[in-house]
Amino acid sequence: MVGCYNNRVKNSRKLFLVGMMGAGKTTVGRQLAKRLGKTFHDADREIETRTGVSVAVIFDIEGEAGFRKREAEVIEQMTALDDIVLATGGGAVLDARNREHLKNRGFVIYLHALPAVLWTRTRTDKSRPLLQGGDPRERLESLYAVRDPLYRDVADLVVETGRQGIGPLITHVLARIGEACKLSA
Repeated sequence: MVGCYNNRVKNSRKLFLVGMMGAGKTTVGRQLAKRLGKTFHDADREIETRTGVSVAVIFDIEGEAGFRKREAEVIEQMTALDDIVLATGGGAVLDARNREHLKNRGFVIYLHALPAVLWTRTRTDKSRPLLQGGDPRERLESLYAVRDPLYRDVADLVVETGRQGIGPLITHVLARIGEACKLSA
């Protein structure tokens, strides 16, 4: 299922991917960038490159608040670039400034997956600090409940990532972007 929200089709030279951890933002982003001849950026990897440590280490040392501050700086800078596909971190939409930058500077695609699917994709991944300790599936459901409305608020397009392969998913996303852009012309 794909939906276009508020007809906010803007500068399609910049594509921003939002969604929960495990939704496929990095995988889809890399393929979209390759198909469209754009530069791919991953906000979390950019933070790791700048700091020289993993996101998990930043969470350990600075807590989530410290990480979110770094994330806001990266989102502000990366959304100003042209001809990019940017995969944001799952929690980027929690910051109102990030939501404004995303909404006002590019075309936002929400890669949606239900918590049960996300849990299946992330259950063995030890690099996700928000899923360490406690019940990871319950944590995903809790994060989803808070974030899903925020993702939908910034989204120009909502794409179900479901169980289809990456090739058909990319073809579907490209077709929907094309349709959305025609509607705004």
